[in-house]
Amino acid sequence: MVKAVEPDLAELKSMLLACGAVRFGKFTLTSGQTSDVYVDIKQVSTHPTRLRPIARRLARHVGKAEILAGMELGAVPLVVATSLEAGLPYVIVRKPGRTHGTARTFEGHVPPGATCLVLEDVTTTGGSLVTTVEILRAAGAAVTRAVTVVDREGGGAEKLRAMGVELTALITLAELRGAPP
Repeated sequence: MVKAVEPDLAELKSMLLACGAVRFGKFTLTSGQTSDVYVDIKQVSTHPTRLRPIARRLARHVGKAEILAGMELGAVPLVVATSLEAGLPYVIVRKPGRTHGTARTFEGHVPPGATCLVLEDVTTTGGSLVTTVEILRAAGAAVTRAVTVVDREGGGAEKLRAMGVELTALITLAELRGAPP
């Protein structure tokens, strides 16, 4: 389990619940799994008074990163806002399959050997994070850390660990449900 490290966990949980970013019911996730909880960080990232505190929390984890990165669509506002908070450039990684235009796998500049921090909105199985890391590494970036707003604890952290990437969560699904951190 990835443990959230923020001192203001209760405040984060309250904000996510109050704005409707966390809903309970029956849902099919991107991974194809079904769940009784749906986490929609777009409810946070599309409103400045909610996005700013998330970006500040994410910026606390920048460390020695030289570049921020995230995959389209969900991570883009998080990466842009965190870039503004941290004063770092960013890269937007495209979902696989782009065949038109330049067919680039990412937008932005990745200097060879640059240390890159990957940001994500919600992590379940880690599929999009794995793809993002692979694309960035193929471009020459050094990627050893990723930060997600919510870790659904569906195996993503373990998958990333096997690639040499440490996943940090601002909050976990267990913490959203009310289980002790």
